[in-house]
Amino acid sequence: MTPVQTVASLHEFVESRLSAVQSALDDHVAGAMGELPSAGADYRNLWQSIGDQFTGGKNLRPSLTLAAYAGLGGEDPDAIVPVAAAMEMLHTAMLVHDDILDHDEVRRGKPNVAGIRRAELTAHEMTDQQIEDHVMAAALLGGDLALSSAYDLISRAPLPAHHRLACLDLITRAIRTTIAGELLDMYADLTDPGAANALLVSELKTATYSCVVPLLAGAQLAGADPTMVGHLEKIGTSVGLSFQLMDDDLGVFGDPAVTGKSVLSDLRAGKRTEMMRLAFHFADANARAVLEAGVGSPDLDEAGAAVVREVLECSGARERARKVARQHMKSARRIALERVSAPLSGYLTELIDSLEERTS
Repeated sequence: MTPVQTVASLHEFVESRLSAVQSALDDHVAGAMGELPSAGADYRNLWQSIGDQFTGGKNLRPSLTLAAYAGLGGEDPDAIVPVAAAMEMLHTAMLVHDDILDHDEVRRGKPNVAGIRRAELTAHEMTDQQIEDHVMAAALLGGDLALSSAYDLISRAPLPAHHRLACLDLITRAIRTTIAGELLDMYADLTDPGAANALLVSELKTATYSCVVPLLAGAQLAGADPTMVGHLEKIGTSVGLSFQLMDDDLGVFGDPAVTGKSVLSDLRAGKRTEMMRLAFHFADANARAVLEAGVGSPDLDEAGAAVVREVLECSGARERARKVARQHMKSARRIALERVSAPLSGYLTELIDSLEERTS
């Protein structure tokens, strides 16, 4: 492999290897579909529904893994592919399980694993409870299959044993940290929205598995020293936090046609975001009453959501949350420019700029 020396060549490497990552994911699913013939069509269909989830995403996690590896001197363009694929597979697992918790059956504008199973059941006469049980089983077990596949992809990767073990440890760290964040997020509805620690939830639930672990996997396989690994951890944490803050904003103010996600589900669920925490903190009595009546109501309609959005805007909560996101991006950009060697520094700053302006 010719060492990458410019930001442009690093982008070219990432783009060229992303197609290999997709092939690795497709091959993994195809192989799994045929490994247990006795399990029948339902087992194959569940794997197929997992494979259907790979398209339409941003490929952020495999891109970070590939960029860190090549940008820090990695020399084997094939060895890093299954590790990058594992990062995307882990993301798929997290999305499938997160959608269970959020009662969502659409992801990226199309049915997720649960939604696919519900559509399959239209040809059967079943009670409502039977349908819900089937849908839940498909999503829960499908997420489990994707989770185990992240380990499987790495364990079979053409890497020295110590590198495989290091990546497996990172996957374990990502899973445990994300579960801790999900738990805090789910249990937060027992606390006052103005007292929720939304930034900690974002760091645990999103930043670690989405940005930190992919960067560290690529860096460690490239032989990065502990100091560089520390810098990348800080960058990944800040980028991940900002990413989640912007995601929370899009979940309320975004365009569903662009994001592929409802702008009502987070409000109906009463999701404890930093924006919502700030709104409850800064809203006056009348505005707080609007929030208390609408946020967390499963019957909230678009008219009611519009009133809630007005409170989020007028209280300054939305702009304050967006400011926090910008501050984290600024911090990540500074560390990348001052502490990370080229061409990875340039790649990361360009990525940060693009994420800051995203609409989906």
